[in-house]
Amino acid sequence: MKRWLSKAEESLGNHSDRLNAINIFPVADGDTGTNLYMTVRSAARAAHNDDALDLGALLTVAGRAAMEEALGNSGTLFAVFLSALAEPLHGSTRLTSSLFASALHRAEIRSWSALSDPVQGTMLSVLEASSRGAAETASAHAGDDSNHALTVTLRASVQAALRAVVDTESQLGALTEAKVVDAGGVGFLLILDALRAAALGEELQDELLDGLHGYDIQAPHIHRGGDADGVEVMCTINLSPLDAATLRLHLDEIGDSVIMSAVSPVEDGYRWRVHVHVPDPGPALALIHEAGTPVNITVTQLAAPPVGAEAGES
Repeated sequence: MKRWLSKAEESLGNHSDRLNAINIFPVADGDTGTNLYMTVRSAARAAHNDDALDLGALLTVAGRAAMEEALGNSGTLFAVFLSALAEPLHGSTRLTSSLFASALHRAEIRSWSALSDPVQGTMLSVLEASSRGAAETASAHAGDDSNHALTVTLRASVQAALRAVVDTESQLGALTEAKVVDAGGVGFLLILDALRAAALGEELQDELLDGLHGYDIQAPHIHRGGDADGVEVMCTINLSPLDAATLRLHLDEIGDSVIMSAVSPVEDGYRWRVHVHVPDPGPALALIHEAGTPVNITVTQLAAPPVGAEAGES
């Protein structure tokens, strides 16, 4: 697991510029690669500094670090994915085909439920496809906890994710028009292939990305010139499940891309990571402060900066 997160960090670091270039959904702000890389780096560092031998315990620590420092839609969804992946692995010190399939299925459910308005053609659909690919293969090897069964399941999951990435172009109108695949989906494919490589002692498969529309290094930066506006508001806050549901409802009324996911249990509820896109930060911040006492508040401009300019952040 430590090798996996380190490999994922390395892979995303190498590909972050290209992921940024094709980032046009949900907003063309050109930061998916950077956000995923920074969030995975937080998880990798937390895992590296932890001595847990239990897979679930280790990934819980990594997932919590990722959640606390998650950036953007893609980073937040990765943090949700990682935290959920840990749940079926508690008590295990060795990954098997069946455990991997169970963990992916749990992560799929949690990730889809974290978003108020999930859609196909995104990182979510790539995760869904990888989960199904793993489940079908693991089922065919039921009762087989051998390394061979894990090998074929990991490979099947990656191939299913690759097919889903290709499909994203036809699932979202914005991607179809721009003739590109989804940046978050490609990022998740890289993360999944890093897990395959780490578990099997193999190399990353750079050829996976050959032929993906918009991914050629000579292709233009599609996100340039986008008309995205508004801001992205993120924070961490302690709330009861009821108060969290109420806050989600209110944020849905004034914004979109709402993601709320529990980081860890606290007295009288959970520590939640909150993410929303809104035209103006004022109303969202007022709702958040009315619900509780937030920390780690960030407000970031969504508009893609002009060429040569820096993105604004407050």
